Amino acid sequence: MPQDAFILEKDHLVPLLRRLGRDRRLVAPVRNGYGDTLYAPVTDLEEDGLDLEARPQNSLKGFFFPQRERLFSYTVAPDTGGGHRYAFETHLPEERPTVYFGVRSCDLFGVLYCDLVFLKGRRRDAYYQRRRAGAVFATLACHHPFAGCFCNATRTGPSLELGFDLQLFDLGDRFYVETGKPGGAEIVARWPAFFQPAGEPDRQAQFQAALEARGLFERKIHVDLAVGLLAGREPEGVVRRLSERCQDCGGCAFVCPTCTCFTITDQPLDEHHGERVRTWDACTFSGFTRMAGDANPVDGATERVRRRFLHKLRHDVARHGRPSCVGCGRCLGICFGGVDMARFVEMVCSFGNHHATDEDAR
Repeated sequence: MPQDAFILEKDHLVPLLRRLGRDRRLVAPVRNGYGDTLYAPVTDLEEDGLDLEARPQNSLKGFFFPQRERLFSYTVAPDTGGGHRYAFETHLPEERPTVYFGVRSCDLFGVLYCDLVFLKGRRRDAYYQRRRAGAVFATLACHHPFAGCFCNATRTGPSLELGFDLQLFDLGDRFYVETGKPGGAEIVARWPAFFQPAGEPDRQAQFQAALEARGLFERKIHVDLAVGLLAGREPEGVVRRLSERCQDCGGCAFVCPTCTCFTITDQPLDEHHGERVRTWDACTFSGFTRMAGDANPVDGATERVRRRFLHKLRHDVARHGRPSCVGCGRCLGICFGGVDMARFVEMVCSFGNHHATDEDAR
């Protein structure tokens, strides 16, 4: 739960970020030359175009789990016995303390879910763990949900009750700042000149802003109802109709903050050198479970679409107690076939197994 609350004047934001970036990497939403807003490292606050109004097109997933990364390289050399000897060199990433600023609530939840995948249990992923170390999150609550968002239905926004180091609310001429985890309290304690204690009018303004944001969602997506329905039956009709529209592009998985499927390949560089590489994969790809000899034990577009949606709304609920969809709405924007989470939930809730029509799937 938040421990304290402060006011940060908007005129003080850039000077504060400049100080945060002196001894740590700073990542924030930045508008590039093509007009796209992306989470990206900030090197020059005047030139990089900080954009706290638009929803970043990417999530934070790629900063901790890159789309392509070299795990290790190998060398093959002759040995004294006339054979060959392999030598391996692991390529762990550098630990870089980083402040992730302006993070949307859903995207922080995406990171927390990835923590469950890569850091839970005895076999922690060393590559993910290196990138995750020293991360501080300053989130920005959404005062107006973006089109297609339904984080209210997944309880991952538009603001947070836990998980953040700092949480900012835009009150127009100032930011209302809550401290959560120790990293946020440390920032306030280190640069107290930027923060003033919040007064009662500020608290009332923050409460009103948070309350209004919850009432501004355009679509009512009943995720909990769908989770309950999926626990008791297979949505065969819904999956079949959506699978007819899936183009197997994997775009939904690549923009999703919580899709963590990957594949590993060995890539020879020449006769004596090579490397092992990890890259993102997607369960909707036709070759996702393909085996030697071209056999595929779970072949078929219907099975691929079924796996994607049930993983998030059934299997992760059983494993972690909540769905792994964070309601960011990016899959609605990327899919040209309309095979997105919101549509799946609506079809499950409205029509169930046997009553969805072809018109509903269009």
